[in-house]
Amino acid sequence: MKRKAVSLLMAAVMSAALLAGCGNSSQAPAQEEASAEASESEAADVEETAGDGQETAAESTGDGEVLEFYHGYYHEESEWPAAKVMRDIYDDFAAAHADGPVTFKPIPVENRAEIVSAQVAGGNFPDIVDIDKTVPQAAISQELVLDLKPFIDENGLQDAVGINYTQNAVDGHIYTVHDQLESRGMWYNTAVLESAGVKCEEIKSWDDFAAAMDKVNALGDGSYGYVAGQGSLFMLNAMMASTEEGRSLLASELTEDTIQSEAFAEAFKKTAAMDQANGSGHTTEDLGNLMDDFNKKGMVAALFNGVWNASGIDAELADSIQPAIFPGDVAIASAGGGISISSGMSEAKTELALEFLAYMVSPEVQEKIFTGVQAAPCNATLDLQALAQAGGDPIISKLAEACSQINGAGTVVINLNYTWGGDVGNAIINALMECAVSGTDIDARFEQLQQELTALIA
Repeated sequence: MKRKAVSLLMAAVMSAALLAGCGNSSQAPAQEEASAEASESEAADVEETAGDGQETAAESTGDGEVLEFYHGYYHEESEWPAAKVMRDIYDDFAAAHADGPVTFKPIPVENRAEIVSAQVAGGNFPDIVDIDKTVPQAAISQELVLDLKPFIDENGLQDAVGINYTQNAVDGHIYTVHDQLESRGMWYNTAVLESAGVKCEEIKSWDDFAAAMDKVNALGDGSYGYVAGQGSLFMLNAMMASTEEGRSLLASELTEDTIQSEAFAEAFKKTAAMDQANGSGHTTEDLGNLMDDFNKKGMVAALFNGVWNASGIDAELADSIQPAIFPGDVAIASAGGGISISSGMSEAKTELALEFLAYMVSPEVQEKIFTGVQAAPCNATLDLQALAQAGGDPIISKLAEACSQINGAGTVVINLNYTWGGDVGNAIINALMECAVSGTDIDARFEQLQQELTALIA
């Protein structure tokens, strides 16, 4: 592959693509993922959508090749404005290459995971896919997916890909790069806290947090401490990150040693006790179910959500709601799955695919992701505060503050769902939700959880 040629062309390609069209600057509502899972009826159509393998994906138009890119931004602009911003970014790149030997074809789909699974089962991989899961081990073992690390290293893109460089490293290889980060901390409603006699800057430890939530729950005016359940999983995640043992366990796959560890037991039981004091009526497996209590109604003191929550805050509450990191100077930031490229394409298609990767992590595109999508960009070189000040948008300013706090946290760890697995995360959430019910024996429920997790990893 002519990587030097790619490097020389990169600046010109990015400039042309960025001038080809303007990204939509509409504000994006808080959404955790770019796509939903396909329904079973949609899954039946996967084989047809995915094609018969590499030959179908490499189909030509006229004398040129087609580089197909599956992504999950299929939503109508009215449903999710950020999806339109992302489609515009992709379309700009396509327009810049409209007269080239390879046609870039973005394809929005709801069932990326099924498409990847179907092709990998047939010994193939999509040309490019913005994968919403981790790259399947079967694709790696069959060498179906391109190692992106040599290209990143040769073109000095380490800072541009940010934490992808370390979090998505697999045995010295990088098979996926996500252009946005899942950066998580906390959001406080200072008005609710102050009504309970608490200042958010006084909450420095989890004991401080528990005491503050008790005061809020004692107000008797309909306010409550925090949205538990899914949020409690992030509490546990952050608690474990406060010790060296916990950080080590979070960075690795779940093992029996982890399940039996003191760090895991202590974090679970402490979280469960706080959830029980917070009340079972304030727990949910999906933060979205109770998010309006915080963002719209102003009746909750704390919300464990990502930086993107800035765009969901009601204007009347904007002055009261402030971002923060977890007690103990901890934040959760994850690269997750992103752009992955087939290793079985022609040289011309591979070069264009790598140019697209460089384009997506470029400062110009990353600025659009920050201001238009209102997400945390992966590129570590951006001055987010300067971008926020230049735009003058209060939501972007709050987003910049949240991102800056997370980037500056003393300890930054990965979301345990990426290392332990989503099924493990769901099992922990279910156990914590049961513990939130008054009178539940937390020790007994933890022992049951240990058995469940042991069965999951068997």
